[in-house]
Amino acid sequence: MCGRFTQMMEWAELVRLYRLADKWYGRNTPARYNVAPTQTVPFVHQGRDGEQELSEGRWWLVPFWAKEMPKHPTFNARLEEADVKSSFKDSFKAKRCLVPADGFYEWTNGEDGGKDPWFIHLPDRKPFSFAGLWAYNKTLDVVSCTILTMAAGDPMQQLHDRQPIILAPETYDEWLSPETSTPDAKALLQRNLDGDLQFHRVSRDINSSKFEGDPGINVAFAGA
Repeated sequence: MCGRFTQMMEWAELVRLYRLADKWYGRNTPARYNVAPTQTVPFVHQGRDGEQELSEGRWWLVPFWAKEMPKHPTFNARLEEADVKSSFKDSFKAKRCLVPADGFYEWTNGEDGGKDPWFIHLPDRKPFSFAGLWAYNKTLDVVSCTILTMAAGDPMQQLHDRQPIILAPETYDEWLSPETSTPDAKALLQRNLDGDLQFHRVSRDINSSKFEGDPGINVAFAGA
């Protein structure tokens, strides 16, 4: 699964991942070390003109047909069922997106019974994109998104049995295109960077979704 992630990169680094128009370059954002479900996050999708477009939405997908906010968790969508499950199937067909990040967290059981957090990232903390889905609910006037997950392989299975899908950059255009069929879109998800992931322990401060500081990520890299 993916229940917390980071967006520490400068805005210029984020937008370089995509083919965004110049209008998206004139801003900046503070580092976010602990992005949690229901918070507002940026995501990239294909606009009406066929170009990549940046939007922001709630990280907890609200299907277009919902009459109220979903009470069951929708911040992750399982690859195995996302194309057929009612909460996600319409978005999987025509509203696929990319969620920019540069790391995420997973937890294991500590010897003292507590939860030990691990920061997971690509080499050199290179920014990347989670494969995601998005929706607009007109009744509730809510834009929202979710992150797709799949069964964990190496090395993530050392920490958890699920992993978020980090798409290879060469798949971005095809993934975002509504013209890509559902079977072809599912096949694209196998072209991911999850096999390159690295991880190390960080402070348990991050266990609280209210904690906003650096749990030791930068200290660890400074000492590398």
